[in-house]
Amino acid sequence: MEQNAATIVKGKAIELSTFYVGKVQFGIDIIKIQEINKQMTMTTVPQAPEYVLGILNLRGRIVTIIDLAKKLGLSSAGHTVDSRIIIVDSKGEHIGLLVDRIGDVELAKTDEIEPPPANIGGILGSFFEGVFKTKDKLISVLDLEEVFKEQSQ
Repeated sequence: MEQNAATIVKGKAIELSTFYVGKVQFGIDIIKIQEINKQMTMTTVPQAPEYVLGILNLRGRIVTIIDLAKKLGLSSAGHTVDSRIIIVDSKGEHIGLLVDRIGDVELAKTDEIEPPPANIGGILGSFFEGVFKTKDKLISVLDLEEVFKEQSQ
């Protein structure tokens, strides 16, 4: 019986891999992340939207790199020693998100993630699945498919 209770709790919890864009902390369900890389040399793509930094060849796969700060309308700190590229899979395509730095992994129960406000610091609320409150911070949980859907417009 105890094992079933643990399984039920585990089924309702997700691990959020957190990262920062500027001073704002974001989270993504860790299951959606393929890997996290240091910066790599990218090839620019002519006539691509401003937030597309370029593409790179990652072990034979072409990965589009997006400056998440520009995509969300935040000011970008540029490339620093702490910057990383989070590689995620979206509908079979690998996409890299340039972020300012990586945070911790936070365990969150799905019923503790609150609906997002209409906008979060000027960012469109549709980019978020919700907001998770910890004892001392707020983590904005990104809806990657919504972020990428906007990419094609």
